[in-house]
Amino acid sequence: MSDQKIFMPSQPLKPGDRYGVLSGFDPGTRTLEAGFQIAPPFKPLPVDIVFDKDIPVTLRDGVTIHVDVLRPVGTEKVPVIVAWSPYGKSQGTATSVTGVFGLVGLDNEIVSGLEKFEGPDPAYWCAQGYAICNPDIRGVADSDGDSVLWDRQEGRDCYDLIEWLAVQDWCTGKVAMSGTSYLAVSQWFTAAEQPPHLAAINPWEGVSDVYRDLVMRGGMPDHGFARQLRDYSFWGNGRKEDIIAEADRYPLMNELWENKIPQFEKINVPAYVVASYSNTLHTAGTFRAWRRIASEEKWLRIHNTQEWPDYYDEAHTEDLRRFFDHFLKGENNGWEQTPRVRYSVLDLEGRDRVEIPADQFPPAEVASTKYYLDGRSRTLDLAVPSVEATAGYTVGANPDAVSFVVRFDQETVLVGYPKAHLWVEAQGFDDMDLFLLVQKLDAYGTPLQQFTVPNQGARIHDLTERGASILRYKGADGRLRVSLRHLDEKLSTDDIPVHSFDRIEKLSPGEIVDIEVDLLPIGLAFHPGEQLRLVISGRSILGTMMPGIREYTPANSGQHIIHTGGEHASYLQLPVMDA
Repeated sequence: MSDQKIFMPSQPLKPGDRYGVLSGFDPGTRTLEAGFQIAPPFKPLPVDIVFDKDIPVTLRDGVTIHVDVLRPVGTEKVPVIVAWSPYGKSQGTATSVTGVFGLVGLDNEIVSGLEKFEGPDPAYWCAQGYAICNPDIRGVADSDGDSVLWDRQEGRDCYDLIEWLAVQDWCTGKVAMSGTSYLAVSQWFTAAEQPPHLAAINPWEGVSDVYRDLVMRGGMPDHGFARQLRDYSFWGNGRKEDIIAEADRYPLMNELWENKIPQFEKINVPAYVVASYSNTLHTAGTFRAWRRIASEEKWLRIHNTQEWPDYYDEAHTEDLRRFFDHFLKGENNGWEQTPRVRYSVLDLEGRDRVEIPADQFPPAEVASTKYYLDGRSRTLDLAVPSVEATAGYTVGANPDAVSFVVRFDQETVLVGYPKAHLWVEAQGFDDMDLFLLVQKLDAYGTPLQQFTVPNQGARIHDLTERGASILRYKGADGRLRVSLRHLDEKLSTDDIPVHSFDRIEKLSPGEIVDIEVDLLPIGLAFHPGEQLRLVISGRSILGTMMPGIREYTPANSGQHIIHTGGEHASYLQLPVMDA
């Protein structure tokens, strides 16, 4: 497998907007006294903190990485929380990060600036009797080796760091992990290695399959964010993995991509998993990992915003502390009474419901219900249309989409996993890139949307009009390249189709094939008179997932035909809550 990896030169760490004021290599121990403020926008420290900077840690293959440890002053031993990512150890003070906070509407004074980007803030956790470890991982900054991107190698490396931390004279031997995005993904890989001293994990939204979630979602080479991650997150003295070149060389699932899927069945540590319906990068991966990890003690909370406001929210931080206090400090604080699932139902009209308790996801009261497409009336109905019909569009034309609508005459709540089962045909080409979206419409047919961040000003409107889908929720989307429609029979269920992505099956002229398309999980309420619209298009309906990245150009030509009714009864399967 290692000979399938492709590397490119990295670039040395250098001062600039992407790195914080403490990024320079400066080994040693110092004490940051209560009231210390790293820069004016940030929160002063509430307690004295010992700051061990650039400590060398040698991994099993001889590679040396450097870590920062921030811990409470005193002789009492404490547990430690690891924030594993390639982002600089002190990137919390970088203008690139403070700018992101400002963009989404967060005030930088809610954190100390000593945290890793998307990681736990030492100001809070040290005051609660925890240490924080911020590593520069393999190949990053002054750490040795070549960096890899979301790989089982990272799990082995973090295993070695955890076992090193556990035997330090200030540590109780209990280690946890926390963080969002990259810091969440690394937890799947690390926990699968089963380090003996890893006591709990807290993955707060992150991919769990690099092929399916990042570089080839739906089998399409949509590399926009992967390119940004590769080019701007790994700076060091060695080489870095070129995941774009790998995707170009290996467009089908192989050993390289399998190695970038955590071994979920080996994750047995207590887990507090946080997810949302709206993060088009992280949602599918977080729910997949939640379903598949073997942990008997696992909790899921599904929130209704974007991950950064949720992660740094005071109440949610306190909730996480209860989890860690229970599993790292042995406190009998009633955490085990916390519902195993707490989900949200979006309303998109200002009446979201959150923290709804359940024993499972989807809740037991949910029934998978088929709504059949009718190409004549362009409606969705519970009955199969008796007459076969088609609906379609010419690629690049206006319109370049077809849609189907159902109006609900009573309160209807959807919670769970939607999917589409479609009979499709390509005319004038041998393949189809299809994009699907399930929208909520009001009683007058107007699409309803919701910003996921506190900032709802003009700039966010501009950014999210045709992209930056993580910042504005417009509905549950899915996509599939039809030549990669083959299903993995072992992993697929009736609710969640999983494609094998290991073979190409092109379309012949006149051939009608059935496909299954998984859509992102949903929690959505419809009031009497409101409508649901299924959109099928040959272009990316939501645009890019992040601001400022390159938009994917689909490989489409000719006409796309959707067959409905009779022997070709296409349907949208929805998770309907029993009224």
